[in-house]
Amino acid sequence: MHIFPKSFHQKMLARRVGKGFQPLKRAFDILAASLGLLFGGWLMAIIALLIFIEDRSPVLFRQERVGAGEKNFTLYKFRSMRRDAPNVASKDLKDPQKYLLRVGKILRKTSLDELPQLFNIIKGDMSFIGPRPLIPAETEIRSLRRQYGVYTVRPGVTGWAQVNGRDKLPIKHKAMLDKFYIDHMGLYLDLRIIKRTVFYIFERRGISY
Repeated sequence: MHIFPKSFHQKMLARRVGKGFQPLKRAFDILAASLGLLFGGWLMAIIALLIFIEDRSPVLFRQERVGAGEKNFTLYKFRSMRRDAPNVASKDLKDPQKYLLRVGKILRKTSLDELPQLFNIIKGDMSFIGPRPLIPAETEIRSLRRQYGVYTVRPGVTGWAQVNGRDKLPIKHKAMLDKFYIDHMGLYLDLRIIKRTVFYIFERRGISY
């Protein structure tokens, strides 16, 4: 797996855009998240109802994550696991399938469980594109991210590491991919990540549960 681009078009990723890109990125996040809530509210209501019918409330899963500046925030997702599931990362469960709701399996396959993060984006906790926010207990990769300056930007719903292996990546490799994004953040790279994210959702590549 190559972290750094090699083809002519991929080399364009190495053109650092600078700080001027971040205000434009934030404006896009607010506009796109607002439109997502406006036009996708009906879908979110249906998902919430299905979760409630199967396993009652709460329909949202709330979890503390590490954001920009290493400040913690509350991340929102649709609850895809039973209420008695341990509050840890799915990869740390011995048998995550055991705890998945029936509707939760569909949510995970389609990534629709991430829809409530539109609220995180509007609040300013997250961006559409950026390194995925860690659980505070993930100390090893958190330390590497600190060294690599990853906490200078908002975490994202999807990111460069997520479209280059996702759950199956070794920790150091994932941190290096996060660093690559920080060093080369710009419109071209963000569009490339969006395109590859759509592909990954349909192919379910790099998902370990």
